[in-house]
Amino acid sequence: MVIPVHDVDNPVRRTPWVTYALIAVNVVVFLRTPGVVDSLTGDTGLAHLCRLQAFLEHWGAVPRELVSNDPPTQVPTGGTAVGPRGPGCLVGPPGYEKSPPLSVLTAMFLHAGWLHLLGNMLFLWVFGNNIEDRLGRVRFLLFYLVCGYAAGYGFALVNPGSAEPLVGASGAIAGVLGAYLVLYPRVRVWALVPFFFFVPLRLPAWAVLGLWFVLQALYSAGYGVSGAASVAYLAHVAGFVTGALLALPLRPGTPPPPGAPPPRRGRPVGPQW
Repeated sequence: MVIPVHDVDNPVRRTPWVTYALIAVNVVVFLRTPGVVDSLTGDTGLAHLCRLQAFLEHWGAVPRELVSNDPPTQVPTGGTAVGPRGPGCLVGPPGYEKSPPLSVLTAMFLHAGWLHLLGNMLFLWVFGNNIEDRLGRVRFLLFYLVCGYAAGYGFALVNPGSAEPLVGASGAIAGVLGAYLVLYPRVRVWALVPFFFFVPLRLPAWAVLGLWFVLQALYSAGYGVSGAASVAYLAHVAGFVTGALLALPLRPGTPPPPGAPPPRRGRPVGPQW
Protein backbone atom coordinates (compact mmCIF):
# COMPACT_ATOMS: atom_id res chain seq x y z
CA MET A 1 0.00 0.00 0.00
CA VAL A 2 1.16 3.53 -0.78
CA ILE A 3 -0.05 6.73 0.89
CA PRO A 4 -0.72 9.58 -1.59
CA VAL A 5 0.25 13.06 -0.43
CA HIS A 6 -0.11 15.44 -3.40
CA ASP A 7 -0.64 15.40 -7.16
CA VAL A 8 1.52 18.42 -7.89
CA ASP A 9 1.29 18.04 -11.69
CA ASN A 10 -2.49 18.41 -11.82
CA PRO A 11 -3.64 21.94 -10.87
CA VAL A 12 -7.33 22.88 -10.86
CA ARG A 13 -9.03 25.80 -12.59
CA ARG A 14 -11.44 26.66 -9.77
CA THR A 15 -11.77 26.21 -6.02
CA PRO A 16 -13.16 22.71 -5.24
CA TRP A 17 -15.83 23.87 -2.79
CA VAL A 18 -17.80 20.60 -2.89
CA THR A 19 -14.72 18.58 -2.00
CA TYR A 20 -13.97 20.94 0.88
CA ALA A 21 -17.60 20.80 2.03
CA LEU A 22 -17.64 16.99 1.98
CA ILE A 23 -14.49 16.88 4.08
CA ALA A 24 -15.92 19.43 6.53
CA VAL A 25 -19.22 17.56 6.92
CA ASN A 26 -17.42 14.26 7.52
CA VAL A 27 -15.23 15.84 10.20
CA VAL A 28 -18.14 17.59 11.94
CA VAL A 29 -20.28 14.44 11.97
CA PHE A 30 -17.37 12.45 13.36
CA LEU A 31 -16.76 14.95 16.14
CA ARG A 32 -20.44 14.71 17.09
CA THR A 33 -20.40 10.92 17.09
CA PRO A 34 -21.05 9.57 20.60
CA GLY A 35 -17.86 8.50 22.33
CA VAL A 36 -15.38 10.45 20.19
CA VAL A 37 -14.51 12.85 23.01
CA ASP A 38 -14.28 9.92 25.42
CA SER A 39 -11.80 8.16 23.13
CA LEU A 40 -9.50 11.19 23.30
CA THR A 41 -9.36 10.87 27.08
CA GLY A 42 -8.76 7.12 26.94
CA ASP A 43 -12.29 6.16 28.03
CA THR A 44 -13.09 3.19 25.80
CA GLY A 45 -15.12 1.16 28.28
CA LEU A 46 -18.35 -0.74 27.74
CA ALA A 47 -20.56 2.35 28.03
CA HIS A 48 -18.57 4.07 25.28
CA LEU A 49 -18.80 1.05 23.00
CA CYS A 50 -22.55 0.62 23.56
CA ARG A 51 -23.30 4.26 22.74
CA LEU A 52 -21.19 4.06 19.58
CA GLN A 53 -22.80 0.78 18.54
CA ALA A 54 -26.30 2.22 18.95
CA PHE A 55 -25.38 5.33 16.95
CA LEU A 56 -23.86 3.36 14.07
CA GLU A 57 -26.79 0.94 14.03
CA HIS A 58 -29.20 3.87 13.76
CA TRP A 59 -27.46 5.79 11.00
CA GLY A 60 -25.36 3.08 9.32
CA ALA A 61 -26.40 0.93 6.35
CA VAL A 62 -27.05 -2.69 7.35
CA PRO A 63 -26.78 -5.04 4.33
CA ARG A 64 -29.58 -7.32 5.55
CA GLU A 65 -31.91 -4.32 5.78
CA LEU A 66 -30.88 -3.00 2.35
CA VAL A 67 -31.67 -6.30 0.63
CA SER A 68 -34.99 -6.88 2.40
CA ASN A 69 -35.87 -3.16 2.63
CA ASP A 70 -37.15 -3.86 6.13
CA PRO A 71 -36.16 -1.74 9.15
CA PRO A 72 -34.86 -3.54 12.25
CA THR A 73 -37.12 -4.69 15.08
CA GLN A 74 -34.39 -5.08 17.73
CA VAL A 75 -31.42 -2.72 17.99
CA PRO A 76 -28.80 -1.67 20.54
CA THR A 77 -30.27 1.08 22.71
CA GLY A 78 -26.99 2.56 23.92
CA GLY A 79 -27.43 1.40 27.50
CA THR A 80 -25.62 -1.32 29.41
CA ALA A 81 -26.88 -4.19 31.52
CA VAL A 82 -25.54 -7.19 33.43
CA GLY A 83 -26.89 -10.50 32.20
CA PRO A 84 -26.13 -14.19 32.75
CA ARG A 85 -23.02 -13.88 30.61
CA GLY A 86 -21.81 -10.69 32.26
CA PRO A 87 -22.04 -7.02 31.26
CA GLY A 88 -23.29 -6.19 27.80
CA CYS A 89 -25.21 -3.69 25.65
CA LEU A 90 -28.97 -3.40 26.01
CA VAL A 91 -31.08 -4.41 23.02
CA GLY A 92 -34.69 -3.44 22.42
CA PRO A 93 -37.23 -2.09 19.92
CA PRO A 94 -35.91 0.99 18.07
CA GLY A 95 -37.16 4.36 19.25
CA TYR A 96 -36.92 5.74 15.71
CA GLU A 97 -38.02 5.01 12.15
CA LYS A 98 -35.27 3.94 9.80
CA SER A 99 -35.31 3.99 6.00
CA PRO A 100 -32.82 1.44 4.61
CA PRO A 101 -32.25 3.33 1.32
CA LEU A 102 -31.70 6.61 3.18
CA SER A 103 -29.29 4.88 5.55
CA VAL A 104 -26.83 4.46 2.66
CA LEU A 105 -26.64 8.24 2.42
CA THR A 106 -26.16 8.83 6.15
CA ALA A 107 -23.62 6.02 6.37
CA MET A 108 -21.36 7.86 3.89
CA PHE A 109 -20.67 10.51 6.54
CA LEU A 110 -19.98 8.19 9.50
CA HIS A 111 -16.62 6.86 10.62
CA ALA A 112 -15.81 4.42 13.38
CA GLY A 113 -12.41 5.84 14.36
CA TRP A 114 -9.78 8.52 13.79
CA LEU A 115 -7.66 6.47 11.37
CA HIS A 116 -10.75 5.56 9.36
CA LEU A 117 -11.69 9.23 9.03
CA LEU A 118 -8.21 10.62 8.34
CA GLY A 119 -7.37 7.98 5.73
CA ASN A 120 -10.57 8.63 3.79
CA MET A 121 -10.24 12.40 3.97
CA LEU A 122 -6.64 12.28 2.76
CA PHE A 123 -7.63 10.42 -0.41
CA LEU A 124 -10.57 12.76 -1.00
CA TRP A 125 -8.32 15.80 -0.48
CA VAL A 126 -5.68 14.61 -2.95
CA PHE A 127 -7.91 13.31 -5.75
CA GLY A 128 -11.35 14.86 -5.28
CA ASN A 129 -10.48 18.38 -6.43
CA ASN A 130 -9.53 17.33 -9.96
CA ILE A 131 -12.63 15.20 -10.46
CA GLU A 132 -14.79 18.06 -9.21
CA ASP A 133 -12.93 20.40 -11.58
CA ARG A 134 -13.60 18.07 -14.52
CA LEU A 135 -17.26 17.32 -13.73
CA GLY A 136 -18.40 20.60 -12.24
CA ARG A 137 -19.72 21.02 -8.71
CA VAL A 138 -23.26 19.68 -9.07
CA ARG A 139 -22.31 16.73 -11.26
CA PHE A 140 -19.43 15.89 -8.95
CA LEU A 141 -21.73 15.75 -5.92
CA LEU A 142 -24.17 13.50 -7.79
CA PHE A 143 -21.27 11.34 -8.98
CA TYR A 144 -19.98 11.01 -5.41
CA LEU A 145 -23.37 9.95 -4.08
CA VAL A 146 -23.99 7.47 -6.92
CA CYS A 147 -20.64 5.79 -6.24
CA GLY A 148 -21.47 5.63 -2.53
CA TYR A 149 -24.82 3.98 -3.23
CA ALA A 150 -23.26 1.54 -5.69
CA ALA A 151 -20.69 0.57 -3.06
CA GLY A 152 -23.30 0.08 -0.33
CA TYR A 153 -25.78 -1.92 -2.37
CA GLY A 154 -23.02 -3.82 -4.17
CA PHE A 155 -21.70 -5.09 -0.85
CA ALA A 156 -25.22 -5.86 0.41
CA LEU A 157 -26.14 -7.94 -2.64
CA VAL A 158 -23.09 -10.15 -2.16
CA ASN A 159 -23.54 -10.30 1.63
CA PRO A 160 -27.34 -10.25 2.08
CA GLY A 161 -27.23 -11.85 5.53
CA SER A 162 -24.75 -9.44 7.10
CA ALA A 163 -26.07 -7.54 10.12
CA GLU A 164 -22.97 -5.37 10.63
CA PRO A 165 -23.63 -1.72 9.75
CA LEU A 166 -21.60 -0.28 6.89
CA VAL A 167 -20.15 3.14 7.71
CA GLY A 168 -17.63 5.41 6.03
CA ALA A 169 -17.01 7.43 2.90
CA SER A 170 -14.69 4.78 1.45
CA GLY A 171 -17.09 3.54 -1.24
CA ALA A 172 -17.83 7.02 -2.57
CA ILE A 173 -14.16 8.03 -2.43
CA ALA A 174 -13.22 4.80 -4.21
CA GLY A 175 -15.41 6.04 -7.06
CA VAL A 176 -13.36 9.24 -7.13
CA LEU A 177 -10.18 7.15 -7.36
CA GLY A 178 -11.60 5.10 -10.22
CA ALA A 179 -12.48 8.26 -12.14
CA TYR A 180 -9.03 9.73 -11.50
CA LEU A 181 -7.35 6.58 -12.83
CA VAL A 182 -9.39 6.80 -16.04
CA LEU A 183 -9.01 10.55 -16.60
CA TYR A 184 -5.47 11.24 -15.31
CA PRO A 185 -3.52 7.95 -15.36
CA ARG A 186 -0.14 9.54 -16.15
CA VAL A 187 -0.18 12.36 -13.60
CA ARG A 188 2.68 12.08 -11.11
CA VAL A 189 1.64 11.73 -7.47
CA TRP A 190 3.86 12.23 -4.46
CA ALA A 191 3.34 9.18 -2.26
CA LEU A 192 4.84 7.62 0.86
CA VAL A 193 5.79 3.97 0.45
CA PRO A 194 5.97 2.03 3.74
CA PHE A 195 8.13 -0.65 2.07
CA PHE A 196 10.81 2.03 1.54
CA PHE A 197 10.55 3.41 5.10
CA PHE A 198 8.00 6.07 4.04
CA VAL A 199 10.41 7.77 1.67
CA PRO A 200 8.38 10.11 -0.63
CA LEU A 201 8.37 8.96 -4.23
CA ARG A 202 6.90 10.57 -7.34
CA LEU A 203 4.81 7.84 -8.96
CA PRO A 204 2.32 7.83 -11.84
CA ALA A 205 -1.33 7.78 -10.77
CA TRP A 206 -1.89 4.48 -12.57
CA ALA A 207 0.67 2.83 -10.30
CA VAL A 208 -0.66 4.36 -7.05
CA LEU A 209 -4.35 3.81 -7.76
CA GLY A 210 -3.88 0.58 -9.69
CA LEU A 211 -2.03 -0.96 -6.76
CA TRP A 212 -4.71 0.29 -4.37
CA PHE A 213 -7.45 -1.34 -6.44
CA VAL A 214 -5.61 -4.63 -6.83
CA LEU A 215 -5.11 -4.83 -3.07
CA GLN A 216 -8.78 -4.08 -2.41
CA ALA A 217 -9.80 -6.78 -4.89
CA LEU A 218 -7.47 -9.33 -3.29
CA TYR A 219 -8.64 -8.44 0.21
CA SER A 220 -12.29 -8.68 -0.85
CA ALA A 221 -11.57 -12.22 -2.10
CA GLY A 222 -10.10 -13.13 1.29
CA TYR A 223 -6.41 -13.00 0.39
CA GLY A 224 -4.08 -11.38 2.90
CA VAL A 225 -6.74 -10.65 5.54
CA SER A 226 -8.34 -12.68 8.28
CA GLY A 227 -11.93 -13.83 8.04
CA ALA A 228 -12.83 -11.45 10.84
CA ALA A 229 -11.64 -8.35 8.98
CA SER A 230 -13.99 -5.42 9.67
CA VAL A 231 -13.30 -3.54 6.42
CA ALA A 232 -15.84 -3.88 3.59
CA TYR A 233 -13.28 -4.23 0.81
CA LEU A 234 -15.92 -5.35 -1.66
CA ALA A 235 -17.66 -1.98 -1.22
CA HIS A 236 -14.39 -0.29 -2.22
CA VAL A 237 -14.20 -2.42 -5.35
CA ALA A 238 -17.82 -1.67 -6.30
CA GLY A 239 -17.35 2.07 -5.79
CA PHE A 240 -14.08 2.12 -7.75
CA VAL A 241 -15.51 0.24 -10.74
CA THR A 242 -18.60 2.46 -10.77
CA GLY A 243 -16.50 5.62 -10.76
CA ALA A 244 -14.25 4.33 -13.53
CA LEU A 245 -17.20 3.38 -15.74
CA LEU A 246 -18.91 6.73 -15.21
CA ALA A 247 -15.70 8.56 -16.14
CA LEU A 248 -15.01 6.60 -19.33
CA PRO A 249 -17.23 8.77 -21.58
CA LEU A 250 -15.38 11.87 -20.33
CA ARG A 251 -11.90 10.60 -21.12
CA PRO A 252 -11.69 11.61 -24.81
CA GLY A 253 -12.52 15.23 -23.96
CA THR A 254 -10.21 15.54 -20.95
CA PRO A 255 -7.14 17.64 -21.76
CA PRO A 256 -3.84 16.43 -20.28
CA PRO A 257 -2.75 18.33 -17.16
CA PRO A 258 -0.14 21.03 -17.88
CA GLY A 259 2.46 19.31 -15.72
CA ALA A 260 1.92 15.75 -16.95
CA PRO A 261 4.80 13.95 -18.71
CA PRO A 262 4.53 14.20 -22.52
CA PRO A 263 3.45 11.08 -24.45
CA ARG A 264 6.15 8.88 -25.89
CA ARG A 265 7.42 9.58 -29.38
CA GLY A 266 7.82 7.00 -32.08
CA ARG A 267 5.76 4.05 -33.19
CA PRO A 268 2.26 3.95 -31.64
CA VAL A 269 1.82 1.03 -29.29
CA GLY A 270 -1.74 1.66 -28.13
CA PRO A 271 -3.24 3.88 -25.45
CA GLN A 272 -0.72 5.55 -23.18
CA TRP A 273 -1.43 4.92 -19.50
